Formats: sequence, C-alpha cells, structure tokens
Amino acid sequence: MIGALGDIHGDFASVHRIMRQHPDIHAWLCVGDVADAVGNYEAFDSPLYWIKGNNENFDRIAARDLPANLHYIPNGTLHVIEGLRIAGLGGTHAPTMYDVAPDQLPHPKKSTAKATELADRRRHFVRQDVDACKQMKAVDILLTHEAPRPFRVKGNDAGKTPINETLAAMKPRLHLFGHHHRLVEAEFQGVRSICLDLVGNSYLLVEVPTLRYHVRS
Repeated sequence: MIGALGDIHGDFASVHRIMRQHPDIHAWLCVGDVADAVGNYEAFDSPLYWIKGNNENFDRIAARDLPANLHYIPNGTLHVIEGLRIAGLGGTHAPTMYDVAPDQLPHPKKSTAKATELADRRRHFVRQDVDACKQMKAVDILLTHEAPRPFRVKGNDAGKTPINETLAAMKPRLHLFGHHHRLVEAEFQGVRSICLDLVGNSYLLVEVPTLRYHVRS
C-alpha cells in the first residue's frame, strides 16, 4: 500500500496526522504545492515524493535544500517507488512559456522565499517536459499538477491539452492530479484519473500492485 496526498499548501499538521495514522505505509505521493505561503517545508515521518505545484520555493528545490523525507520528482523523470513506476509532470501550463527550455524559465535574480512569487516562471512545465513524458512506457502512476480537458471550474474548462496528450501517449495505469482542491474521479484518454482534494479534506490509500484505491478523510 502507498498513500497519495493532494495540495498541502503548508498544512503540515494534516500530513503529520495522516502519516501517523498509517505507520505501515512507507511511501507517500503528492501532486504539488507542498510549501507554505513563505516557502517553508517541514520534515515528515515517512518519505513523501512530490512534483512541483505553482506554489513552491523553487530556490530550495534547485539547491536541493529540502528537509528529511521530502523527495522531489523533477519533470519528465521516472522513479521506482515501492515497486511502482512513477512519472512526474509538475507545475502549471503557460502558453507563452511552453517552448522555453526548462533551465531558461525566467525567475527573480535575487533569492525569494515567497512561494507564490508570480515572477518565478519555474512554476510552469514546458514542451520538453511533456515530450520526455510521452516517451515513457509501462508507467504505473503519472502525477501532474494540472488537470486534463475537460475539467470544469465555475463553468469554464480549466484543463490543459498537454496533459491529455501525455495521457494518450503514455497510457499510465493511474493518473493523479491536484491544483483544483476538490475530489473528482474521472477517465481521460482511457486512463483512470483522480483529482485530489486538499490534504486536510481527504487522501488516498492505493493498493500495490492492483492500484485499487480507497478515499479517506
């Protein structure tokens, strides 16, 4: 069994509570937005593997200055966790940034701890990240921050086409995403997809190797 958490946004107390309720689970996944509003992170009781959201301390991620048991999954990379092949495509989609190289995404020249710094374009994914994910095969779980299309928020489609393209090419067994702070179970491109709610509201326990999941609150 592994666990899966939605956006944390500095609600470290909920993460500690959940992990201590499940001491037998030795790996947790998270779909991004771990840092609090000023870019702080905390050490956790069990290993947490996470992709970037749009609210992170990107200087600390770049410097690999992270607390114990917090493991960052860079975009377009594949990791074996508890015997499962896990791929990551974190961050949000910005059409104006999509064709920029990952290491060329603009960001403040001076270090800033503020996790919501809008000038920090490292919060986005780019075409190179998507292309790397599309080449991956036999993936068990794909983690993204953004939703596929259609994903309705207040009547508008908040989903992003590159996520659909990635799902269609990769065909993971399960897709987990966040960003929208609500629990939604759906299917896109023939892939089971779950939008995870805020960590303080609910989380998933996922069976290995079947990937059957259970929603807990």
